[in-house]
Amino acid sequence: MAANTQHLHQNFLTTIGNTPLIRLNSLPLKAMIYGKFESFNPGHSAKDRIALHMVAKLEKEGKLKVGGTVVEASSGNTARSLAMICAIKNYRCVIFTTTKISNEKKKILQLYGAEVHVCPKEAKYDAPESYYEQAAAFAEKTEGAIYINQYVNNGNAEAHYLSTGPEIWEQTKGNITHFICCAGTGGTISGAAKYLKEQNPAIQIWAEDDVGSLLTKYFNTGEIDEKELAPYALEGVGKNMIPGSLDNTYIDTYIQVNDTESLARIKPFAISEGLLVGPSGGAVLQALHQQKKMLNPSNVVVALFSDHGVSYLSKL
Repeated sequence: MAANTQHLHQNFLTTIGNTPLIRLNSLPLKAMIYGKFESFNPGHSAKDRIALHMVAKLEKEGKLKVGGTVVEASSGNTARSLAMICAIKNYRCVIFTTTKISNEKKKILQLYGAEVHVCPKEAKYDAPESYYEQAAAFAEKTEGAIYINQYVNNGNAEAHYLSTGPEIWEQTKGNITHFICCAGTGGTISGAAKYLKEQNPAIQIWAEDDVGSLLTKYFNTGEIDEKELAPYALEGVGKNMIPGSLDNTYIDTYIQVNDTESLARIKPFAISEGLLVGPSGGAVLQALHQQKKMLNPSNVVVALFSDHGVSYLSKL
């Protein structure tokens, strides 16, 4: 009998994307809630999509060549995805991150062979000691280095426009009424929202943000108010600046949550659904809870859970 080669892959790159949409049955909400679980990507997060897309674009444009160096500023997931992809493509990977990174994430990066530089999380984004500025400076002085810079790279949102959005539309057979996703660098929600709104402008796009971030007030008023800034523990949620990859054009509402309530949602969800999500996933669950009065039984809600909780065990 001939072997079934349908699920054979030459390497892990072709396993990125096409993550499952799973009905969530335990949430006390008057709507059909589905989770888009990006932890089913090989790097356990949605960032696999953008890392592969941005690296491939740079290769196609001739900007990233054999023996080159990939540099990025990341709190963890994009760093891991890039480290994983650089390992198989034989690029040097140099990551600048902050003291907010979990110990597990740092160790994973090192296991993939990445060089990790930890910068103070308190530094303003434009301060010389910030991880953004440190990454840019390193790339500038290193021959053959490319600073990915997911915060302004148009490939960030483009990756989700080309993959995540179409997957959700197809998986729900066009019946989706609401999409909720964390806003961090902005790529996931901006790209997926653009695609979904193009299919049906009536779809409501909800962006989840953290208390202590600038994003919600900026969305509501157009003002960048640094008085809004405060320390928070959630990774991959909110920002202390406005990323160029964030496009609010297709977003209808921002929902701010706090650390304590968000993190408290993770264990009960794991027990009831058998799915362990990261802190940003807990934030999505909290945002859904805060918006429950806006939902009714005819709604089909897709909540994107960007990563797995295993990378945050010390924090959780």
